[in-house]
Amino acid sequence: MVDNLTPQQRSYCMSCVKGKDTGLEVRVRSALHKKGLRFRKHVHNLPGNPDIVFPRARVAVFVDGDFWHGYRFALWEYKVSDFWKKKINKNRARDAVNHRKLRRMGWAVIRLWQHDIEKDFDTCIDQIITAVFGVKVSSESQLVALKIKAKRGSSKGKCIHRKRKRAIIPTFPWVC
Repeated sequence: MVDNLTPQQRSYCMSCVKGKDTGLEVRVRSALHKKGLRFRKHVHNLPGNPDIVFPRARVAVFVDGDFWHGYRFALWEYKVSDFWKKKINKNRARDAVNHRKLRRMGWAVIRLWQHDIEKDFDTCIDQIITAVFGVKVSSESQLVALKIKAKRGSSKGKCIHRKRKRAIIPTFPWVC
């Protein structure tokens, strides 16, 4: 297949394709934020720079486009040129390596595909929430209860109970 653009025009077109903060990513992050979940995005010190990261729960979420990451690539591989075959196969191999590295580091990895998000958005969000809290959340009130429980268990210091008062003593790394 002959390209109808010059190399400079093709380069410009490809440079406009977003790699971060795509519409799907923003939609997923917005839904998670509305449910009260807090996360990091595009963490560079993890393999593959996951799109959404829950460090405390050790959950990494990738939001992948069907074309760029080759969903069911064997079924439509014959339709693309050799350039795209190489590029998509390289992306798939890199995704598999990064997935393995994260699993070996003890992270749970969730890969959300574009067509799954578009078809059943709520199920995708529930899948992330289940991975973060470790239990299936069936209602909004149960989610609120889990968030409160998680906050109580994550104070920044040691708790000392005296006469029904809770005092938090901060722990500093420079104090022995």
